[in-house]
Amino acid sequence: MSIDIAIAGFGTVGQGFAEMLALRQGMIREAFGTEARIVAAFDSSSAIYSEEGLDPMALVAAKAETGRVGDEPLVDGAAFLESIDYDVLVEVSPTDIVTGGAGLHHIRSALGAGRHVITVNKGPLALAFAELDTLAKENGAQMRFEGSVGGAMPIINLCRESLMGQEIGSVMGILNGTCNFILSRMDDGLPFEQALKEAQELGYAEADPGYDINGVDTACKVVILANSVFGIDCSYEDVDVTGITAISEEAVAMAAEQNYCIRLIGEISPERLEVSPRLVTKGHPLSVTGTLNVAQVNTDLAGPISISGRGAGRSETASAILSDLLAMMRSFVNNK
Repeated sequence: MSIDIAIAGFGTVGQGFAEMLALRQGMIREAFGTEARIVAAFDSSSAIYSEEGLDPMALVAAKAETGRVGDEPLVDGAAFLESIDYDVLVEVSPTDIVTGGAGLHHIRSALGAGRHVITVNKGPLALAFAELDTLAKENGAQMRFEGSVGGAMPIINLCRESLMGQEIGSVMGILNGTCNFILSRMDDGLPFEQALKEAQELGYAEADPGYDINGVDTACKVVILANSVFGIDCSYEDVDVTGITAISEEAVAMAAEQNYCIRLIGEISPERLEVSPRLVTKGHPLSVTGTLNVAQVNTDLAGPISISGRGAGRSETASAILSDLLAMMRSFVNNK
């Protein structure tokens, strides 16, 4: 017996997960007495399926050489998923926060068929979390999504599992590494435009950086945390959002004179869903620099608990997917 995986989306993160699965296959066999096999993968134009399993590294090599993951043309990802047999969908297709994109259709298809889902795709979760959560429960499926907020920083599983029994009053954090890099460089005296250009040259920001600098990415993560941690049925429109484009060199310098820095903070509580630049005391857990993400979880019994980690990247996000997969496999073993 094996756990059979279909990967929807075979870009940077999908390839990173395939590489990590190949790297950790021995550990998985030792821990669970079985293996986790990739049996299907597809990108925007091609697909491949084998009920005997696929070589993860061969998939990565094929994508690098041809730009395609398989030889079979892909017309409809959801229809492809309905035509094959698998246990877990790893959904890592491009994010679309307006409609949910193809990812929303993929996740609906999988959960509707009782397949388990692991995703890092913020669009479906930010737009339709309550629907997808209900669909999973109705069909006896698990939906895990650690990598959708904070990349390698395990904030969701911390709140939902490790802090079970605590009453969480709020979560506040830096949830976008691009903005944090820009603001950190402004601390060093760079103007906003120059700091942004440097972020783009280093690959931290896209050619069109609006999704990051206008606070949209952080707001999507606020919605995911609000739904999953606090049970608030909300969407992007419910978040009060202010980005970092209006922050001046003078404002950063004035903050520094008073021992503060400016950081883009997402706040989630039953009373407030907000993304905005805020003054943070230097030395505070939320004053981190560079591309790090950090969150402070305020609990009634344990007080404030802080956690940080890299918020994006091929291996970092893939590590969150692997963590969710292993948690699923543990539950399968325990429920036998």
